[in-house]
Amino acid sequence: MPPATAVPWTDLLSTATEECLDALLDVADQDWSLAARDLDWTCRHTLDHLALGLIGYAGLLIARPRDRYITLFASLDPQAPVPTCLEGVRIAASLLTSTVRDAAADARAWHPWGHSDATGFAAMGITELAVHTYDITRAFGRSWVPPDDIGSAVLDRLFPDAPSGHGPSDTLLWCTGRIPLPELPRRATWQWAGAVR
Repeated sequence: MPPATAVPWTDLLSTATEECLDALLDVADQDWSLAARDLDWTCRHTLDHLALGLIGYAGLLIARPRDRYITLFASLDPQAPVPTCLEGVRIAASLLTSTVRDAAADARAWHPWGHSDATGFAAMGITELAVHTYDITRAFGRSWVPPDDIGSAVLDRLFPDAPSGHGPSDTLLWCTGRIPLPELPRRATWQWAGAVR
Protein backbone atom coordinates (compact mmCIF):
# COMPACT_ATOMS: atom_id res chain seq x y z
CA MET A 1 0.00 0.00 0.00
CA PRO A 2 1.23 3.54 -0.69
CA PRO A 3 1.87 5.68 2.37
CA ALA A 4 -1.30 7.19 3.73
CA THR A 5 -1.52 10.95 3.63
CA ALA A 6 -1.52 12.59 7.06
CA VAL A 7 -4.18 15.05 5.89
CA PRO A 8 -7.65 13.71 5.05
CA TRP A 9 -8.35 13.58 1.33
CA THR A 10 -11.40 15.78 1.77
CA ASP A 11 -9.18 18.48 3.31
CA LEU A 12 -6.66 18.13 0.48
CA LEU A 13 -9.43 18.44 -2.08
CA SER A 14 -10.83 21.53 -0.35
CA THR A 15 -7.36 23.09 -0.16
CA ALA A 16 -6.68 22.34 -3.82
CA THR A 17 -10.02 23.88 -4.76
CA GLU A 18 -9.29 27.10 -2.88
CA GLU A 19 -5.73 27.36 -4.20
CA CYS A 20 -6.82 26.80 -7.78
CA LEU A 21 -9.88 29.04 -7.70
CA ASP A 22 -7.82 31.87 -6.17
CA ALA A 23 -5.31 31.55 -9.02
CA LEU A 24 -8.05 31.41 -11.64
CA LEU A 25 -9.90 34.38 -10.17
CA ASP A 26 -6.70 36.40 -10.57
CA VAL A 27 -6.96 35.94 -14.35
CA ALA A 28 -10.77 36.04 -14.64
CA ASP A 29 -10.63 39.38 -16.48
CA GLN A 30 -8.40 38.01 -19.27
CA ASP A 31 -9.42 36.73 -22.71
CA TRP A 32 -10.48 33.14 -22.03
CA SER A 33 -10.84 32.39 -25.74
CA LEU A 34 -7.05 31.91 -25.80
CA ALA A 35 -5.76 28.36 -26.05
CA ALA A 36 -4.88 26.90 -22.68
CA ARG A 37 -1.16 26.17 -22.57
CA ASP A 38 -0.33 23.37 -25.03
CA LEU A 39 -3.92 22.10 -25.15
CA ASP A 40 -6.29 22.02 -28.10
CA TRP A 41 -8.92 23.71 -25.92
CA THR A 42 -9.49 27.34 -25.06
CA CYS A 43 -9.14 28.40 -21.45
CA ARG A 44 -12.93 28.59 -21.26
CA HIS A 45 -13.34 25.05 -22.65
CA THR A 46 -10.69 23.81 -20.21
CA LEU A 47 -12.69 25.27 -17.33
CA ASP A 48 -15.79 23.46 -18.58
CA HIS A 49 -13.79 20.22 -18.84
CA LEU A 50 -12.68 20.71 -15.24
CA ALA A 51 -16.25 21.11 -13.96
CA LEU A 52 -17.37 18.10 -15.99
CA GLY A 53 -14.55 15.97 -14.58
CA LEU A 54 -15.24 16.88 -10.96
CA ILE A 55 -18.97 16.12 -11.32
CA GLY A 56 -18.13 12.95 -13.23
CA TYR A 57 -15.87 11.64 -10.47
CA ALA A 58 -18.57 12.30 -7.87
CA GLY A 59 -21.11 10.56 -10.09
CA LEU A 60 -18.90 7.53 -10.61
CA LEU A 61 -18.38 7.18 -6.87
CA ILE A 62 -22.13 7.47 -6.24
CA ALA A 63 -23.35 5.18 -9.05
CA ARG A 64 -20.42 2.74 -8.85
CA PRO A 65 -20.64 1.36 -12.39
CA ARG A 66 -18.39 -1.60 -13.12
CA ASP A 67 -17.76 -1.13 -16.83
CA ARG A 68 -18.75 2.32 -18.08
CA TYR A 69 -18.87 6.03 -17.50
CA ILE A 70 -21.99 7.57 -15.96
CA THR A 71 -24.76 9.09 -18.08
CA LEU A 72 -24.88 12.45 -16.26
CA PHE A 73 -22.91 15.27 -17.85
CA ALA A 74 -22.68 18.72 -16.28
CA SER A 75 -21.33 21.79 -18.01
CA LEU A 76 -20.96 25.47 -17.30
CA ASP A 77 -23.31 28.01 -18.85
CA PRO A 78 -21.48 29.13 -22.01
CA GLN A 79 -22.96 32.64 -21.65
CA ALA A 80 -21.96 33.10 -17.99
CA PRO A 81 -19.02 35.35 -17.10
CA VAL A 82 -15.84 33.61 -15.95
CA PRO A 83 -16.22 34.53 -12.23
CA THR A 84 -19.64 32.88 -12.25
CA CYS A 85 -18.19 29.84 -14.00
CA LEU A 86 -15.61 29.62 -11.22
CA GLU A 87 -18.54 29.40 -8.82
CA GLY A 88 -19.71 26.41 -10.86
CA VAL A 89 -16.29 24.77 -10.47
CA ARG A 90 -16.51 25.37 -6.71
CA ILE A 91 -19.92 23.67 -6.65
CA ALA A 92 -18.57 20.69 -8.61
CA ALA A 93 -15.55 20.38 -6.30
CA SER A 94 -17.79 20.62 -3.22
CA LEU A 95 -20.00 17.84 -4.55
CA LEU A 96 -16.95 15.64 -5.11
CA THR A 97 -15.63 16.46 -1.63
CA SER A 98 -18.96 15.53 -0.01
CA THR A 99 -19.17 12.34 -2.02
CA VAL A 100 -15.64 11.32 -1.00
CA ARG A 101 -16.46 12.08 2.64
CA ASP A 102 -19.65 9.99 2.55
CA ALA A 103 -18.36 7.05 0.51
CA ALA A 104 -18.07 3.68 2.18
CA ALA A 105 -14.54 2.35 2.57
CA ASP A 106 -15.31 -0.49 0.17
CA ALA A 107 -16.88 1.72 -2.53
CA ARG A 108 -15.34 1.07 -5.94
CA ALA A 109 -16.20 2.45 -9.37
CA TRP A 110 -15.05 2.11 -12.97
CA HIS A 111 -12.53 4.45 -14.50
CA PRO A 112 -10.67 3.79 -17.77
CA TRP A 113 -7.37 4.17 -15.89
CA GLY A 114 -8.27 1.71 -13.12
CA HIS A 115 -11.30 0.92 -10.96
CA SER A 116 -10.91 3.22 -8.01
CA ASP A 117 -12.03 4.10 -4.51
CA ALA A 118 -12.87 7.39 -2.78
CA THR A 119 -9.22 8.37 -2.28
CA GLY A 120 -8.52 7.66 -5.92
CA PHE A 121 -11.36 9.86 -7.12
CA ALA A 122 -10.30 12.61 -4.71
CA ALA A 123 -6.77 12.40 -6.10
CA MET A 124 -8.12 12.49 -9.66
CA GLY A 125 -10.11 15.62 -8.83
CA ILE A 126 -7.06 17.27 -7.28
CA THR A 127 -4.98 16.36 -10.34
CA GLU A 128 -7.58 17.87 -12.68
CA LEU A 129 -7.72 21.05 -10.59
CA ALA A 130 -3.94 21.37 -10.39
CA VAL A 131 -2.96 20.64 -13.97
CA HIS A 132 -5.74 22.63 -15.60
CA THR A 133 -5.16 25.61 -13.34
CA TYR A 134 -1.54 25.37 -14.42
CA ASP A 135 -2.61 25.21 -18.09
CA ILE A 136 -4.92 28.22 -17.83
CA THR A 137 -2.66 30.45 -15.76
CA ARG A 138 0.31 29.71 -18.05
CA ALA A 139 -1.77 30.85 -21.02
CA PHE A 140 -1.91 34.25 -19.31
CA GLY A 141 1.79 34.35 -18.48
CA ARG A 142 1.42 33.50 -14.79
CA SER A 143 3.85 31.22 -12.96
CA TRP A 144 1.41 29.36 -10.69
CA VAL A 145 2.29 25.80 -9.67
CA PRO A 146 0.37 23.46 -7.37
CA PRO A 147 1.44 23.42 -3.71
CA ASP A 148 3.88 20.65 -2.79
CA ASP A 149 1.60 19.04 -0.18
CA ILE A 150 -1.07 18.51 -2.81
CA GLY A 151 1.45 17.23 -5.35
CA SER A 152 2.97 14.82 -2.86
CA ALA A 153 -0.34 13.22 -1.88
CA VAL A 154 -1.45 12.80 -5.50
CA LEU A 155 1.89 11.28 -6.51
CA ASP A 156 1.62 8.69 -3.74
CA ARG A 157 -1.91 7.72 -4.79
CA LEU A 158 -1.94 7.97 -8.60
CA PHE A 159 1.67 7.91 -9.81
CA PRO A 160 3.50 5.11 -7.95
CA ASP A 161 6.28 5.05 -10.55
CA ALA A 162 6.99 8.79 -10.36
CA PRO A 163 10.70 9.64 -10.43
CA SER A 164 12.33 10.64 -7.15
CA GLY A 165 14.71 13.47 -6.42
CA HIS A 166 12.49 16.33 -7.60
CA GLY A 167 9.97 18.57 -5.88
CA PRO A 168 6.46 17.11 -5.66
CA SER A 169 4.83 19.83 -7.75
CA ASP A 170 7.40 19.60 -10.53
CA THR A 171 7.12 15.82 -10.46
CA LEU A 172 3.33 16.00 -10.73
CA LEU A 173 3.63 18.38 -13.68
CA TRP A 174 6.14 16.02 -15.30
CA CYS A 175 3.92 12.97 -14.68
CA THR A 176 1.03 14.76 -16.41
CA GLY A 177 3.08 15.81 -19.43
CA ARG A 178 3.36 19.50 -18.59
CA ILE A 179 7.09 20.02 -18.10
CA PRO A 180 10.45 18.26 -18.52
CA LEU A 181 12.63 17.44 -15.53
CA PRO A 182 16.43 17.38 -15.50
CA GLU A 183 17.47 14.41 -17.64
CA LEU A 184 13.80 13.51 -18.22
CA PRO A 185 12.14 14.90 -21.35
CA ARG A 186 8.58 16.09 -21.25
CA ARG A 187 6.17 13.18 -21.62
CA ALA A 188 4.14 13.02 -24.83
CA THR A 189 1.58 10.61 -23.34
CA TRP A 190 0.66 9.80 -19.76
CA GLN A 191 -1.99 8.36 -17.49
CA TRP A 192 -2.41 7.78 -13.80
CA ALA A 193 -2.87 4.46 -12.00
CA GLY A 194 -6.27 4.82 -10.34
CA ALA A 195 -6.71 1.20 -9.27
CA VAL A 196 -6.69 0.46 -5.56
CA ARG A 197 -3.35 -0.97 -4.50
